[in-house]
This record gives sequence, structure tokens and C-alpha cells, in this order.
Amino acid sequence: MTRPVLITVAPNGARKLKQDHPQLPLTATELGETAAACSEAGASMLHLHVRDKDSAHSLDPERYRAAITQIRSMAGSDLIIQITTEAVGRYQPVEQMECVRKTKPEAVSLALRELIPEAKDESAAARFFHWLYTERIAPQYILYDATDIQIFKSLCQRGLVPDECIHVLLVLGRYQESQESEPEALAPLLAQLDTGWLWSVCAFGRNEFRCMDAAIKEGGHCRVGFENNLLLPDGNTAASNVDLVQTTADLVTQAGCSVANPATARELLQVHHR
Repeated sequence: MTRPVLITVAPNGARKLKQDHPQLPLTATELGETAAACSEAGASMLHLHVRDKDSAHSLDPERYRAAITQIRSMAGSDLIIQITTEAVGRYQPVEQMECVRKTKPEAVSLALRELIPEAKDESAAARFFHWLYTERIAPQYILYDATDIQIFKSLCQRGLVPDECIHVLLVLGRYQESQESEPEALAPLLAQLDTGWLWSVCAFGRNEFRCMDAAIKEGGHCRVGFENNLLLPDGNTAASNVDLVQTTADLVTQAGCSVANPATARELLQVHHR
């Protein structure tokens, strides 16, 4: 059997607006349309950001619930919906965790350095991680660099992170001055990961697909979308998020792997339907 590769689509992010791309989905209906089309193209998980009435980043549980309901009505129940807890300079760790407790999604992404900015924040984060485990909410831990990886390893070794299924997201290019990623940055990070962890990659800028190709060939999974990049491999602007998902799916099959469907992705991530 070929190795299944999970494709996550991150269709909007926290900062981009319609002037960045007219097909950037902001409303619940636009997110539902994007989710349905991207699911058809091969995405099995959607990384969800919602906006307030002024199109600014929001962690409002009511807005999350409304978007999730709309996405489910338009894209069906199979697609995994992963909410973000990204701070964007607006939210403190207690607010990020409270958003998840009130929303109770099936999956959530967590930036380690945001939830644990200092050592004194470890105990509250550990209680939250264990709450996620008991609620059967699938976390993805976002790691930006070698320091994040080592801190996360320490948390796992000390029993502060339940280890039944560890899924991490490696972010390439975010803190480069140009916000451009390079596939060569992946190998040093992979060398530090624990065996058995599931890992995905997202990559900022025009080299997104070179980074996805490297991730696929090294045994990882992919997150693509307008949150990180608007360009196709040839340098032209993608018409929509669907183009980015389809291009990634093509890379997966060209590498001799299979595109994971939502059922397979749920098994990989141990995601439970909600």
C-alpha cells in the first residue's frame, strides 16, 4: 500500500484581506464554498480562521460555531475542521485556551511559544493539554524552530503532553526577513523530531511547493493555502485555494504516495467526529 499523505488547506489566515486576493474567503459562506471545493481537490482538513465584523482576526467561539455549521452544510461532515488559537498580538494564553474550551472543536492548532511564553505558564498549558485529551480534541502543536522542538520534547518527557498521538506543524520561512521559505531548512528540524511523531509542514512564500515536495519525500504531511502563499510553482498567482490543493495532490501522487481521504486522516490523527 502507498503511504497516505494528509493535505490541510489554510485558506485565509489572520491578516490577509480581499485586496491581497479577491478569492480569499472571509465570511462563513465563502469558507463553506472554499471547503467544499478544496475537499473535492484532495484536502482532508481545513485550518480555520474567522474574522469579526471589520474582517479582523477573531477567536470568538460564536463566530467559530457559525463558520463550522456553514462549512458542514456546504462541504459535508467528513472534512476535518481544525480551528486556530493564533494570538496575532490580540489574545493572551488564557483567552486562547478559553476559546477552545467554549468552542469544543474536533481539532485545534496551538503555537507552543504563544501558550507557554514563559516557564511559569507551563502548568496552565499542561492542564489544558490534558483537557484536550480527555475531550478527544486533536491538537497540532506548532513549532517554529529548534528551540521550540526542544521545549516541546521536554514537555513530553515530563508527562505534560499526553503522547497517544503527537502531531506537530513545522513552519518554514515565518521569521525570515523576507518571509520566504527554503526547503533546505527542513532537514535540520526533522533531525530533532522524536520517532513516531506525525509531522506536517507549512511554508511561506513562493517556494511553498518546493518545501511540500521535500516534506512528502521525507515522510511528512502538507499544509498549503492562501494563509502562507498565493503563488503557483510557475510564479503565477493561483486562481483560488483549490489550485494550491490540487498542485499539492499532484506532488503526492508523483512521489508514489496517496492523498489521504478524511477517513484515513481521522485514523492518522485520531480525530473524533463532532
